[in-house]
This record gives sequence, C-alpha cells and structure tokens, in this order.
Amino acid sequence: MPYKHVFFDLDHTLWDFETNSKETLYDLYHELELSAMGIPTFDHFHDTYHHHNTIFWDRFRKGYINREELRWKRMWRTLLDYKVANEPLAKKLSERYLEILPTKKNLFDDTIEILDYLKNKSYPMHLITNGFEKTQHAKINNSGIRPYFTHVITSEQAGIMKPHVAIFEYAMEKAGTTAAESIMIGDTLDADIEGAVNAGIDSVYYNPAIPADGKIKPTYVIGKLSELKNIL
Repeated sequence: MPYKHVFFDLDHTLWDFETNSKETLYDLYHELELSAMGIPTFDHFHDTYHHHNTIFWDRFRKGYINREELRWKRMWRTLLDYKVANEPLAKKLSERYLEILPTKKNLFDDTIEILDYLKNKSYPMHLITNGFEKTQHAKINNSGIRPYFTHVITSEQAGIMKPHVAIFEYAMEKAGTTAAESIMIGDTLDADIEGAVNAGIDSVYYNPAIPADGKIKPTYVIGKLSELKNIL
C-alpha cells in the first residue's frame, strides 16, 4: 500500500525513555541526597519509583487523576515506601525530574538512520505522543530530531490521549492526510496500535516487550527500527 504520511510515537519508540529516566533519577538521588533519608541504594529507589509511576500513569490514562497529581504523587508514594512523609520534597523531586528529563538525549539504535532514510524518500513524518507539550518538545529539540518532523501532536495539545480515535483524526487533519495514506509506528499495543486500528490506520508494532495478543492486530511487527525499510 502506498503510504504517504508516517506517524511515530516518541517515548519508547524513538526516544529511549527508560535510559533517560534512569539517568535523571540517578542525578536526583545524588542532588537531593536521598541516601541520607534512609533510601539505601539508587537501584532500589529507581525500582520503587518505576513501580509507582506505572500505577499512577495507568490511573491518569483512565482519568482518575489529573496531570499535576500524576507528577508529584508518584514521587510522594515512592518516598512513603521509605517512611519519608515529606510533601515539599516530593514536589521538589517532581519539579527537578521534569526539568532534567527532557535534557537527556538517548535515542534507540537505528533512530537517526531510519529518520534519514524516510526523509530521503520524502515521507512527511509526524509525532503523536501522550506526553506533556513542553516536556515532549524539549525532548525532541534536545535529542536533535526536531527537523525530521512536520507536526508534533501531544495529548495535551489535542485535549485527548491515545488510544482515542479523536487524537489520530486530529493528527491526520493537521497533516492533511487520510487513514488510507497513513501508517503509525509505536511500542504500545493498547495505545499506539489499538488506537491506529480503531482509526483505520495501518500500524507497526515496534520492539514488542509484550507479544501481540491476538486481540489487537498490528499490520506489521518489527524488532528493530531499521526493519521499517522493508515496509516503507
């Protein structure tokens, strides 16, 4: 099928969120001297935060909490596991995390190679991301990939999150394209792929930590971004 517009997810697809987040938390662990508060090791702190962050993001996606609650309460719950009931510290951690994280530049292997490949083939490329407007634009700019993308659609800007069909329709309207001429590449079955399927867009399930379960059917499955050359 002759695709004319390529839509990418950002975090965990192009921008190596796990590596960048871990580096940020490492910086914070030392900057705010968390070891002096009874948090024994950085690795333990990282794993505890990761556990609570997953829970709070799920609650945010389902509409149970707002953006501000997500940002600081994941830190609050992490600190509570160490019996540190310090709300100002939780808010400071949240503030610094969001300041430092977007300055990190780690991309997945093959990211620049595949973006150059698609650019040389004259594909207009766009991003659809569930992240926050200011944070996501900072990540894109600091990691050097901004010039590749015509439109950057965030859930904050669109007022709705993946997998809702409306964010994909909003993105296609911005790009001036149709579902038949579009393809979506992302790492999350229940956001990127399910959303694309429901919007009638062909999809590429990338680097799947969770195998496709049969309920949500991506058009393609790849393990490396360079495999997009077989599709586009």
